[in-house]
Amino acid sequence: MKKAEEKKEQAVATKTVAKASPRKAASAAKKSSTPISHGVGRRKSSVARVWLRKGSGAVTVNGEDYKKYFVTLLSRHNIEAPFRASQQANQFDIAVNVCGGGKESQSGAIKLGFARALVKFDETLRTALRAAGLLTVDSRVKERKKPGQKAARRKFQFVKR
Repeated sequence: MKKAEEKKEQAVATKTVAKASPRKAASAAKKSSTPISHGVGRRKSSVARVWLRKGSGAVTVNGEDYKKYFVTLLSRHNIEAPFRASQQANQFDIAVNVCGGGKESQSGAIKLGFARALVKFDETLRTALRAAGLLTVDSRVKERKKPGQKAARRKFQFVKR
């Protein structure tokens, strides 16, 4: 009976040691780049989670550079807008996870999430970001299709006879 208990204790001890060592290594790696601030932005059906870290101004979206991820100038301009409004372009590295919607709505979600993260980091930036219109939520979404119609507002073609 004692041997069975000892085996259980040894098994539990080895499991905790095996679990603890990778966690410690991962947590040590994360401490060098722990996020300073976090913001969530939404636009249409896109959701962007934005993390700010101390750095040199690199922006990564889903693991890629934002200039590679977003092809159009308008979407790149959306992402750069909080940098220009706050004039803190080279202080932060930005990591973004974004999903849903198209590229344009994703860039709008990133813009709002980035502005919210900046405000969470430094409350004095709120007035500058508000004046630039970066904290305003664009709540327009696609209107639903109605029954008895071809689309949200489009009716079926009228048949006279």
